[in-house]
Amino acid sequence: MIRNILFDMGEVLIRFDRKYFIDRLGVDPGDRELLMREVFLALEWAQLDWGSITDEEAVASICRRVPERLHEVVRKLVTLWDRPILPVEGMEELVRELKGRGFRIFLLSNASVRQHDYWPRVPGADCFEDTLISADVKCVKPLPEIYAMAFRKFGILPEESLFIDDSAVNIEEARQSGMQGIVFHGDTAELRRKLCELSVL
Repeated sequence: MIRNILFDMGEVLIRFDRKYFIDRLGVDPGDRELLMREVFLALEWAQLDWGSITDEEAVASICRRVPERLHEVVRKLVTLWDRPILPVEGMEELVRELKGRGFRIFLLSNASVRQHDYWPRVPGADCFEDTLISADVKCVKPLPEIYAMAFRKFGILPEESLFIDDSAVNIEEARQSGMQGIVFHGDTAELRRKLCELSVL
């Protein structure tokens, strides 16, 4: 029986739309590809999730590779992408419904240490009993170790748990760890149908 539901954060609870983040800063179209490559697809972004560098170190490192006119844009993309938070439609309501049904709700996310600053602004965050963030434990999904860490930290059994993530790779590893899993494709109605099939809703 499922008693615990674990959620990913980006593209599950909140949107992480890299193109939108770049465009809303009024970036010249000719710089979009450069910023995508050198910020969001760069080694530094992975290092932030691993907790191996700070935001300031990431910004400084990236700025060494881009023109000076883009340095302030880089800083904002690294440190202010979450202003404002962009909720995934319908997910707050679903989280609150699941909480109301008695499920224990947890967060398991790859994110930098700054997640703790913006997490309270994520709609529905108050429903979560606990969180495990990759940067805090120096381990990222889909490594099996992070799932074991989550079970220990949350005090839950994998066979009583369900994980919802937008990455099929992460969900497959969750299943290998003993949990059930659902790949979220951005469609809350589809997710509700899958939860009904599992007798969660």
